[in-house]
Amino acid sequence: MYKNLTKLTYESLQHSKNYFSLGHKLLSTQLKNVVYPTVGRVKPASPEAIAKLQNRLNLLIEADWQDSQKGIYPESVLFDNQWADFFVNYPLLWLDLPQVWERITQGRYQDFSSTTDQEGYPSYYLQNFHHQTDGYLSESSANLYDLQVELLFGGAADPMRRRILAPLKRGLQKFQGISQKQIRILDVACGTGRTLKLMRSAMPEASLFGTDLSPAYLRKANQILSENPGELPQLLQANAEELPYLDNYFHAVTSVFLCHELPAAVRQTVIEQCFRVTKPGGVFIICDSIQMSDSPEFAEMMNGFSKMFHEPYYKHYTTDDLVERLEKAGFENIETQIHFLSKYFIAYKPA
Repeated sequence: MYKNLTKLTYESLQHSKNYFSLGHKLLSTQLKNVVYPTVGRVKPASPEAIAKLQNRLNLLIEADWQDSQKGIYPESVLFDNQWADFFVNYPLLWLDLPQVWERITQGRYQDFSSTTDQEGYPSYYLQNFHHQTDGYLSESSANLYDLQVELLFGGAADPMRRRILAPLKRGLQKFQGISQKQIRILDVACGTGRTLKLMRSAMPEASLFGTDLSPAYLRKANQILSENPGELPQLLQANAEELPYLDNYFHAVTSVFLCHELPAAVRQTVIEQCFRVTKPGGVFIICDSIQMSDSPEFAEMMNGFSKMFHEPYYKHYTTDDLVERLEKAGFENIETQIHFLSKYFIAYKPA
């Protein structure tokens, strides 16, 4: 009885997030169409596509619940929501929207304030991804990011992130003879630290590491991760094209929502860097967007996404063969999975 009630509560929470996200999108779109009638108009999804999306969401929610029941992570993680951040940042998100719409109107997609230090960053990174004000280089962007991603994915961002945890723990079984404290896991492009926080809940004793290019996002990650008991992950500002670690150092490496924001050549370089720092027998897991090959029924939605959210490298990503890229880098035994709007690549470095 208790389990049934807990599951119903969790499902109700997730569906409430989904309805709230839909309401936000509808209201913000209507307002935008009044104030900026020429900005970012897209064809609405068909009823068939909406039904398929809802079915995928239901399957994701069920998979999330089942993994908690299998002990992949504690049941309490399902209810870990940043309500304080939401009430602070949701009004700020609305205040930021006029700036976003103005930039879209003027076609300013590499727009940064005069106080933003752009020196030392690769040119492909200096974009207003998702139309973020100051891209990924401001405190404001870092504070709003998790909320924006939650609204984008209908409240399902964390359930999609959690889908890496089962294959991650499975991949680490090869190292059972090593104490948990000696297990090293790297999250590449860790952003605000949400994935590392989920890892900590599933593997409380593992040594966690994170890299990101943005100092603002690393500060936000440090704030979020400091709220958790236990050892803090080690965070470094670093370009994923040159990971500052020794060869064969990590038992596992992950990358969540990074590949679609990289040009093709850089995508390959980053995968090769992840191979270099992964131990023989170790696992590398990518979580990113669905692609044309596995989700052709959402082709129209994927084609519109790159324009709607200024993702200049996304269109190429949707047709890119990441299995081939992983094999070229040296990975083997590659498995793919689809959960809602995300695709997962689980690859192993030969022992």
